[in-house]
Amino acid sequence: MTETTEPGIGSEGAGDLPAPNPHATAEQVEAAMRDSKLAQILYHDWEAESYDDKWSISYDQRCVDYARGRFDAIVPDHVQRELPYDNALELGCGTGFFLLNLIQSGVARRGSVTDLSPGMVRVATRNGRSLGLDVDGRVADAEGIPYDDNTFDLVVGHAVLHHIPDVELSLREVVRVLRPGGRFVFAGEPTTVGNSYARALSTLTWHVATTVTRLPGLQGWRRPQAELDESSRAAALEAVVDLHTFEPSDLERMARNAGAVEVATASEEFTAAMLGWPVRTFEAAVPPGKLGWNWAKFAFGSWTALSWVDANVWRRVMPKGWFYNVMVTGVKPS
Repeated sequence: MTETTEPGIGSEGAGDLPAPNPHATAEQVEAAMRDSKLAQILYHDWEAESYDDKWSISYDQRCVDYARGRFDAIVPDHVQRELPYDNALELGCGTGFFLLNLIQSGVARRGSVTDLSPGMVRVATRNGRSLGLDVDGRVADAEGIPYDDNTFDLVVGHAVLHHIPDVELSLREVVRVLRPGGRFVFAGEPTTVGNSYARALSTLTWHVATTVTRLPGLQGWRRPQAELDESSRAAALEAVVDLHTFEPSDLERMARNAGAVEVATASEEFTAAMLGWPVRTFEAAVPPGKLGWNWAKFAFGSWTALSWVDANVWRRVMPKGWFYNVMVTGVKPS
């Protein structure tokens, strides 16, 4: 990793922010296979500048509604009537998707973003500035959050807990930095059952797409081999950085062991995940911009319709653990 640094981003006492390394070498990838935290940094630095495009992340009403929907699905109504929280923290912020959109939806007034990846922190704070939001950022380990006790009213994260080696230790840190009565909300975590079918569908889609686009007449749909090779190296790292899947009951137990009260879980995406993973994988396998606006409307509209079916039909009859995503919330005792 480079030792080059750049000034800290809007963070009192943060010091220098390490410069990201967006192009890991084969040797660095090999080293990361034996060091999960190095893998986290390399993989997410690699993905930072293209992450929003890869996952169709935006900061307009579509994703504002999505982020707020995850919050509303797990947080009691009486809490929502008392919003906004004054000061929020996002762990494993990525490009800032969850917190920035929650602030825009009225959940919090201001916030701080943290991630192991300097590249992600840089993109997240840049996104915050472009939206005119009061957000600062630090490169930080979720197992040792670099803030004082009783600092935040709300801690959030999206698809982060499954990257953390010691989830319960991280949740203890979350409870520590929360003010008494403060709440945490973590969403987008893979269930054990959901991850099995999502991975299988994604792997099959990648194999089919990269094989079919070798055929005559379809090569214009194939990304350059160097880009496919780089994606394959990134996928190899992804297998290292994804450390856990969860049963909802296990997340509840870890949250209580960390000292939280009022702990609850909810899950979502069943048929929506069965569509979403192949769609995202296919989009990653073809040249950027190749699919066009009509494809985007089809993909989002279909996912939205299936999400409604999941929430209003399948959730009534299926166990929580069969859905792809699980979310958890809890409160620091007053």
